[in-house]
Amino acid sequence: MNTQESWKAAYRDLIGTVAQMGYPEEFGKVIAKNLGSEKTMRRMTAYLTNAKPRSAEEIADEMLAIMSDREQWIAKKEAEEANARYTQLLNENLFDED
Repeated sequence: MNTQESWKAAYRDLIGTVAQMGYPEEFGKVIAKNLGSEKTMRRMTAYLTNAKPRSAEEIADEMLAIMSDREQWIAKKEAEEANARYTQLLNENLFDED
């Protein structure tokens, strides 16, 4: 399964899980759209399957928590990348005061 097919499968799984819980498919589509990535959609589907939240508010809260985790992870990776580039500059002596 290629990446696009895998993403679509995660999207369908999430929407289907939300619908099976008795919520409108549109609610699942909004959640999937906000989460965006395959990994976050799969994480949300696992949460719904295992935790069985009792309200739409609990589902929305978990969606926001997953989105926050993803944003923190992205910020961490960006900081690591910047730090690696800065270290490379230092190692290549680009800051020498010759």
